[in-house]
Amino acid sequence: AKATGDAAMADKARELYALARAGFAGSADAKFTDTRPSKGMGAPMISLVTAQEMRACLDDDSFNADIDACIAEIQRDFVKPELECVMETVGPKGQLLDHFDGRLLNPGHAIEGAWFILNEARLRGNDAALIELGCKMLDWMWTRGWDEEHGGIFYFRDVDGKPVQEYWHDMKFWWPHNEAILATLLAHLLTGESRYEAMHRQVHDWAYSHFPDAEHGEWYGYLHRDGRVSVPLKGNLWKGPFHLPRMQLLAWQWLAE
Repeated sequence: AKATGDAAMADKARELYALARAGFAGSADAKFTDTRPSKGMGAPMISLVTAQEMRACLDDDSFNADIDACIAEIQRDFVKPELECVMETVGPKGQLLDHFDGRLLNPGHAIEGAWFILNEARLRGNDAALIELGCKMLDWMWTRGWDEEHGGIFYFRDVDGKPVQEYWHDMKFWWPHNEAILATLLAHLLTGESRYEAMHRQVHDWAYSHFPDAEHGEWYGYLHRDGRVSVPLKGNLWKGPFHLPRMQLLAWQWLAE
């Protein structure tokens, strides 16, 4: 709709957004309501960034209500100050769940959510409360996720330091590093704190010294914990042309401002 000026496409976008939002907002019942009832942070987080894009493309501030609701749900149910972490999965009312899935932390995902919130702070004239929330999420999950021995960001952690069931938990995937590069850059631009500049350089330099294919270009997607390439493919059903170019585009735009 934005590219063509076609009002019909704008209407279609609103229709599809409303359909997706109804499901994410809990208007539709879960298929299995009695088996380990839970919810993931992905729903409010992706709803948040989608509403931001809809607002920008359609020049419509009515999406602010959904943005506020998504941020409120993330803060209320997934951000746990007493544990200094952001949970990936919680009970329907934000309860901690003491099993493999419930204890799982996804540092890259939480850091991505942090910069979505920091970006909303930027768009609202450097909203102090949103900056504080986004920076706390970044700080806590950086501490949980950064590998002090080999560098890079772990894929999964357990909130209690217990074993994680996924065998790739200690690998280094490309996309958490893309998101951490953006989050640390935006945190530095919004706060001016030198520690965020140092964190940005740390993750940027590690990522650019391990993921890119120096001969043929693009990034490898999957590294062993020590930074060795696990598999040389550049794309599959999960790694597409999204996280890396988005990182490069947004970082350039933010710095250009």
